[in-house]
Amino acid sequence: MSLHIAVLMGGWSAEREVSLMSGNGVADALESLGHRVTRIDLDRDVAAKLAEAKPDVVFNALHGTPGEDGSVQGMLDLMGIRYTHSGMVTSVIAIDKQLTKQALVPHGIPMPGGRMVSREELYRQDPLPRPYVLKPVNEGSSVGVAIVTPESNVGNPIHPDARGPWQEFDELLAEPFIRGRELTTAVLGDQALGVTELKPKNGFYDYDAKYTDGLTEHVFPAQIPDDVAEACKRIALDAHRLLGCKGASRADFRWDDTQGVDGLFLLEVNTQPGMTPLSLVPEQARHLGIDYATLVQRIVEEAL
Repeated sequence: MSLHIAVLMGGWSAEREVSLMSGNGVADALESLGHRVTRIDLDRDVAAKLAEAKPDVVFNALHGTPGEDGSVQGMLDLMGIRYTHSGMVTSVIAIDKQLTKQALVPHGIPMPGGRMVSREELYRQDPLPRPYVLKPVNEGSSVGVAIVTPESNVGNPIHPDARGPWQEFDELLAEPFIRGRELTTAVLGDQALGVTELKPKNGFYDYDAKYTDGLTEHVFPAQIPDDVAEACKRIALDAHRLLGCKGASRADFRWDDTQGVDGLFLLEVNTQPGMTPLSLVPEQARHLGIDYATLVQRIVEEAL
């Protein structure tokens, strides 16, 4: 069945360029399947553009605010337009790392401890023993993440002039640094697809490592014990269901490989995972025989 699908992409978040790559890839795939596609670069007139286009469904290829935080989802709900991926309430919770912990930890999902800390407190004293991680509570793609180690060239306590996320955000989430390995699991509908290990060449899986070809090695399936792989898939699927995710999501983990399964911690759930050539959801799907166009079609079908 041929549909008219509006693909929302771009916008003004820190992840604009990645969203444009995702959106154009999705739009090309939908057109190859015979659908009529309207590409919309998110701006303040997006509601008027959608009202004029009158699509059957919106494919949400936005990353970050406001496409991933519930704002666009609420607008689409008000307009009565169906859309891919998670709904408003799920999006509000999942983009906020503290709210995600409050939703998941009581159900037995292992996540790091930590607390919110103000910029002024950071300048007075470390909130946790070093090494620890500082991250914005509601940014994706490792935007604004810093690892503060005993050797960090930021002062002790952190100096206001030192370069870091404390210069951009009034509050940050401080978490213990979990040594070990980066693992990620994609969920599509009601299926956990597998586990990929990410091996960044510079030692940290940051924004550049995620989206620059050659900076990170993806190992699929991850060369890890079976019980750890099964735990990743179980936790990712449980988190997807508990949060009420729809379509595709991606769960990111740190695994301390000296601790076995007890060293596995969920860091966050991405409700708008990337759909670029380097993105992990299309890569895991491809390994399971689901090509890119079929993946896009399945996400649209769940929205309908």
